[in-house]
Amino acid sequence: MTTKLILVEGLPGSGKTTTAQFIADILNEQGKVETALFLEGNLDHPADYESVACLSESEFEALCAKNKEFCGVLREQAKRVGDDYFISYRKLNADTLMAQLRPKDVYELPLEKHMAVVRDKWTDFAENAQGQDRTYIFECAFIQNPVTAAMIKYNAPKETVIAYVNELAKLIEPLHPVLVYVDQSDSERSFKKAIQERPKDWFDFFIDYYTSQGYGLAHELSGLDGTLEVLRARKSLELEIMNQLAMKKVILDNSDFDHDVHKSQLMHCLSKAHLQ
Repeated sequence: MTTKLILVEGLPGSGKTTTAQFIADILNEQGKVETALFLEGNLDHPADYESVACLSESEFEALCAKNKEFCGVLREQAKRVGDDYFISYRKLNADTLMAQLRPKDVYELPLEKHMAVVRDKWTDFAENAQGQDRTYIFECAFIQNPVTAAMIKYNAPKETVIAYVNELAKLIEPLHPVLVYVDQSDSERSFKKAIQERPKDWFDFFIDYYTSQGYGLAHELSGLDGTLEVLRARKSLELEIMNQLAMKKVILDNSDFDHDVHKSQLMHCLSKAHLQ
């Protein structure tokens, strides 16, 4: 059984990006498989949506009518799937269009619609990937994004979130996936470390997103302390999901942020999964 998908998950600041890059490096050094690495924020992600708006036909036509000078570009760039139009608005390089399309982002859709759209995207990816001779490496798309949408944004019941991720897991079974969860013994320390290393805009957005809606709002949480409380709840749910998933999986402790040790652990993990 050839593994065609490696999923890297963990809380912000745990080392997901470094881990995903290490995995790609290790596999490329071995030269046994072609790899395709997709980090968080990739606008061309094959299984998820990043900065993509979803519009109904009437909404799309209204957008074109309102922005006649961009109508040709919109029709060329938009992808129609069923009754919906999908537009990667950050690729348009037009501030006025981005401002109009951002509220229609896939991650701003009502939860049921959002889950249906994302399930369809994963379905297409899984079908296409089966016929390709490569191993995909995804950072955060499989657990983090569903948990963020369902739990953090909409405060959906735990059972809904778990069922949603299990649906995605079923779709990718033919790819024989391996799940790597990057853990930290002190998640608060690792998050605060990330705050120091990232722009203030990231911190401000993160705090607002985690406390002004969904789970954070329902539990009357605010500020950094409130955000850390949401992160603790998120980690608890993610580990519960991990325990229920019927796929190859491993939890790696990256508490020391020792790259040499972490890469060695990954090499051992990939070897056990017969990927080296």
